[in-house]
Amino acid sequence: MTARELPFFARDLFEADKAVLLRLIKEIGTGADQRFILGEHTAAFERMLRESLDAADVVACGSGTSALTLVLHGMGVGAGDEVIVPAFGCAPLAATVLGVGATPVFADISRHTMVVDPARIEELIGPRTKAVLPAHLFSMMADMPAIADLAARHGLRLVEDSAVAQGAVLRGRPAGTWGEAGVFSFVQVKSFGMPGEGGVVVTANPALGDAVRMLRNHGQDGVHRFVHHRIGYNSRFDEIQAAFQQYRYALFPARLERRARIADYYTARFAELADAGVLPPPAGRDGRCYYVYCLLCERRDELKDWLAERGIGSHVYYPRPLPRQAAFVAHARQGARWPVAEHAAARILALPIYPHLTDAEVERIADAVCAFARSTASNALAEPEGVPS
Repeated sequence: MTARELPFFARDLFEADKAVLLRLIKEIGTGADQRFILGEHTAAFERMLRESLDAADVVACGSGTSALTLVLHGMGVGAGDEVIVPAFGCAPLAATVLGVGATPVFADISRHTMVVDPARIEELIGPRTKAVLPAHLFSMMADMPAIADLAARHGLRLVEDSAVAQGAVLRGRPAGTWGEAGVFSFVQVKSFGMPGEGGVVVTANPALGDAVRMLRNHGQDGVHRFVHHRIGYNSRFDEIQAAFQQYRYALFPARLERRARIADYYTARFAELADAGVLPPPAGRDGRCYYVYCLLCERRDELKDWLAERGIGSHVYYPRPLPRQAAFVAHARQGARWPVAEHAAARILALPIYPHLTDAEVERIADAVCAFARSTASNALAEPEGVPS
């Protein structure tokens, strides 16, 4: 019997919830209010997250990217300001800063964890620095205690990009609550994803929450329609999605636990592969999110092909550091270098880790990686002396 293909992301993410989703579509679509955005379900969803996170406010909006834009705008970040962001990560880290008229300053990352290095952040703080924007990445939270300390010492605003990290906890404190504001993303493949786009802003500052709430709806205050207090955006949340996310929240811890168990198994299996050029993320669960599980592999492209030949999907995050991307190269400091980000970009490979995987499928993936490492080691031993590496 041929083993089934294992895609990088599951193709049936919401199959088990299809009946509930269809019911909610009918109930909300035929409801007397005919309210499809920013209604009672959105308010209840915001309240549920606010209480679970013990936050001052949670504001649902159109996407994680939009959430970052609303926070930066709400903080008054703009022309002439600098915001320190990781050199390695998703494009919105830099794009949202540029979108409000400020300048991103790219900080290099830590070699093993691949999240922004607090020491590199501190080196870049200058008179124009207004905010620090660390991001949790892959399966690792950034070093928020160190980053929060340096932000406080230098009087900087702290925005926590926790788009991939909902449910992660570091030293007993949830991701998204370490800064003045944090953001989550609910795009379908995230650990708390949904069948569409959406995000939230989490904040400890009630005034910032009020500003973001106004900005998401064209600068209106939510009471007086067509009265615009400031220039805003269209970043409103969908009622059907809000109801669906409330339903799915009860099972979210179980899905997180399944991801963590898969990661524990992978890391244990791969712990002895460093000599073969395959390095798993650090072991442990504190400050982990396991949205995706990433290896650093010296022969990354060969491993990717090896897995594909065996019906196993994998993914490269990200092939270039942000300041090397065409969209941002003109905004990077001349002469600056990001050697650790370059190192990661050339070696990173993500493996499937979604909860739908069976134990046998997880073992199959791990077996394939270990077999590649053994093959690589065997080939290295077989090379005659004097052959260039």
